[in-house]
Amino acid sequence: MRIAIVIGLLVIGSLVFHFLSPWRQTPIASNWGEIDNALTITFWVCGAVFVALNLFLAYSVFRFRHREGHKATYEPENMALERRLTFWTALGIVVMLAPGLLAWNKYISVPQDARVVEAIGQQWQWSFRFPGEDGVLGAVATKHIGPDNPFGLNPDDPWGHDDILVEGGEVHLPIDQPVKIVLRSNDVLHNFYVPQFRAKMDLVPGMITYIWLTPIRTGTFEILCAEYCGVGHYVMRGYVVIDEEAAFEAWLSEFPTYGQTRVIAANESGAP
Repeated sequence: MRIAIVIGLLVIGSLVFHFLSPWRQTPIASNWGEIDNALTITFWVCGAVFVALNLFLAYSVFRFRHREGHKATYEPENMALERRLTFWTALGIVVMLAPGLLAWNKYISVPQDARVVEAIGQQWQWSFRFPGEDGVLGAVATKHIGPDNPFGLNPDDPWGHDDILVEGGEVHLPIDQPVKIVLRSNDVLHNFYVPQFRAKMDLVPGMITYIWLTPIRTGTFEILCAEYCGVGHYVMRGYVVIDEEAAFEAWLSEFPTYGQTRVIAANESGAP
């Protein structure tokens, strides 16, 4: 009897905690409302099952408690019950998976007109690279990384000479325009995550991954590394600033191209 009461109080306490909790999702700042919908559906399905199963458990503990003169019977199988359980379990899985699969199909389908920016993760900082006037990011390789070439661009690749290099952990993006964020790691596993965008993806050493999104409101949003990447993991933060188009273009024009950094480095070293 006491166990049944405790289980019932657990259910009530869980519901009260949910509806009175001050913790809620951050206001969305991208086009990924489908991800919120998928999470909400999963939450309500799991919540309903949690409440139903625990209330049934409390009822069973109370209804079938030990009493003098009552004896339990052994039923090795119940095909009707198994069919019902299989049906409702399968239905719940379909209801939870279908919205996520639809969202994932859109998540990996980048619009043809998406602007491209590369985000590079390195213990424990973020840097960014935009294609220049040719619209193509130049080739990179770890072997090219050095004090004068922290991005690892191939100096022999002409497509990379006009790439715009952004260091300092802050990147700006234009509002209401789709953006493909190409992700690359220079050392260990990282993860590019902006909670307000609802989009995240691992940066895997030796691989190129990506996400895409369309910012829908201006503001400054924090970039987090969502994979443990060493003792400085907690300080690996950056910022995404969503601007109007004119403000974005003005900001981007402040940064040098790879070709310009090579000229500056050559002048500082006195090379011909």
